[in-house]
Amino acid sequence: PCPPGVSLLENLGVMQPARFLNCTFNEEFKFILLPVSYGAICVVGLFLNSCSLWLFVFRMRPWNATSTYMFHLAISDTLYVLSLPSLVYYYAQRNNWPFGEWLCKFVRFLFYTNLYSSILFLTCISVHRYLGVCHPVLSLTWLKASHARLVCAGVWLLVAVCLAPNLVFVTISARGNGTLCHDTTKPEAFERYVHYSSSVMALLFGIPFLVIVLCCCQTARRLWKPHPLSPPRPVPLHKRRSIRMIIIVLLVFAISFLPFHLTRTTYYAARLLKADCRTLNAVNITYKITRPLASANSCINPVLYFLAGELRRGRLPHALVPRAHLALAPRHWKGHLQPTGTAARA
Repeated sequence: PCPPGVSLLENLGVMQPARFLNCTFNEEFKFILLPVSYGAICVVGLFLNSCSLWLFVFRMRPWNATSTYMFHLAISDTLYVLSLPSLVYYYAQRNNWPFGEWLCKFVRFLFYTNLYSSILFLTCISVHRYLGVCHPVLSLTWLKASHARLVCAGVWLLVAVCLAPNLVFVTISARGNGTLCHDTTKPEAFERYVHYSSSVMALLFGIPFLVIVLCCCQTARRLWKPHPLSPPRPVPLHKRRSIRMIIIVLLVFAISFLPFHLTRTTYYAARLLKADCRTLNAVNITYKITRPLASANSCINPVLYFLAGELRRGRLPHALVPRAHLALAPRHWKGHLQPTGTAARA
């Protein structure tokens, strides 16, 4: 927040000229919005992702390529939501961080690790679906669980290497009787941090976003377009479910990832260009509002596991219904509860 007599730019950690000394801004909304939203995301996200991991590990073996990507996505989300209680405390205490510098670095690192690993795993799922639908012959060779495991290892390695400088940039600083845990860096290194952050955004968000849009559009077009030799008929249920998954992936980007990156870029640019007080106030508010939206992907991602993959293969009902009940179920039910044929291997 900006106490009376403290400028907004000073509060943000920027060395300001004299014309900004009277620029003050009240961030009281942040001390309600962030603790409440992060607390809700922690509770809901931990429950959903814990259930997802339990299903993946104990009820859905063996995994196919899509399940492998979704399992790693659930690990990323679970690690992130476990870090949220410290941020809930930090913002509830009005920007007072009592946990030390390395935990501050680690929590900020986990936020961006979850953000960009989620983007990359969703990209992998979209490319996987695109190849399976548009290039089925090629997919028989390349879309295997063993290849997916290698890709996941590559994703974790790429994210770790790209985000390692965050552990150097992020720091803490004393302010009055409290301690700030910066989500960027110290003032003298801010310009270098913006250049680094912009490069990471282009590599881990810009390129994957373009890939996802192209893959989703081509996949939806192929699924919706009827075969030229077949008579006109309604779109089959499994194709409608695949199209629904494509819509959900695009919605995740539209709700969680795109607003956050747009407002963060505007926020950084306003600070670098020393924008006027009113502009800086506006971009600061919008940036703070979109941070919980970016974190909310930890709650949205589990929807993909059920609507996009496991339900269509019939594994989720089989996982949730006890084996003793399956043994007593009518024969025509059992056929719908068992994964069969190509769908079970997709």
